[in-house]
Amino acid sequence: MPDARRVHDCLINVHFGDEQQAEYMHRVKNEYFKRADSIFDPWDMASVLDEMDANGVERAVLTADVRKPGGSPYKFVEARPDRFSLALGGLDLLKPMPTLRTLQSMVADYPVTSANVGPAFWGDGRYNPEDAVYFPLYTKCAELELPLCMNTGLPGPPIPGEAQNPIYLDRVCVRFPELKLCMIHGADPWWDTAIRLLGKYPNLRLMTSAWAPKYLPESLLHFMRTRGKTKVIFASDAPVLSITRTVGEATKLYLPPEVMDNYLYGNAEAFFFQKVGGSA
Repeated sequence: MPDARRVHDCLINVHFGDEQQAEYMHRVKNEYFKRADSIFDPWDMASVLDEMDANGVERAVLTADVRKPGGSPYKFVEARPDRFSLALGGLDLLKPMPTLRTLQSMVADYPVTSANVGPAFWGDGRYNPEDAVYFPLYTKCAELELPLCMNTGLPGPPIPGEAQNPIYLDRVCVRFPELKLCMIHGADPWWDTAIRLLGKYPNLRLMTSAWAPKYLPESLLHFMRTRGKTKVIFASDAPVLSITRTVGEATKLYLPPEVMDNYLYGNAEAFFFQKVGGSA
């Protein structure tokens, strides 16, 4: 396969160096990803842009906490809104009205690509996506035409993960067909369920963030080459997996050129960056 010519990296974490990370994040770095180096140092924007340019990355989506608007992700997008946008997390779904007011305000004030929620990462993992606690967020995202990204698959950190079984999105897609919904961080060990859902619902996508492309299952690659050409979106989850590593591995996958371009660029462009009517 030829090297990538254009890429959107739809999830990186420039906020890691802003403050001390939770103990479980250090455990997942050491025990799950086997990283001996530090991935929690502050990020230099010029260095990030250099790595993006070296790998053909036109735009990177930065995870950001709505409760911490002064952090690195906000500084990056204020400096270079042409290259960076935000994926807004830290949403308190048990206090929906102030949370949704904050979300709507930030969508108005910043370049925002998505809202992000990890069902395993709050409420002790007890609220799966079918729970009514999510319904105000689903409604607001549909109203704003704002894609919603939800973690699927067992998480790396040692926390309860059953709520991230993608089967819980089945009923969500039925109830909210207007909602642009993307599974993120793959779907292990429920890949087949995720693939079946992708084929079933037009509004659903899957992002391979936090997965080294060389380890993606053949069932997913087959889906990408056949019925799922528009369904799967690239992301690195840097610095957990670097932009350079993931783009490099992605370009070596056995994918036809059109499918490769869709995976690295076109699917994200259509799903995240084009509004109704076709304008970006």
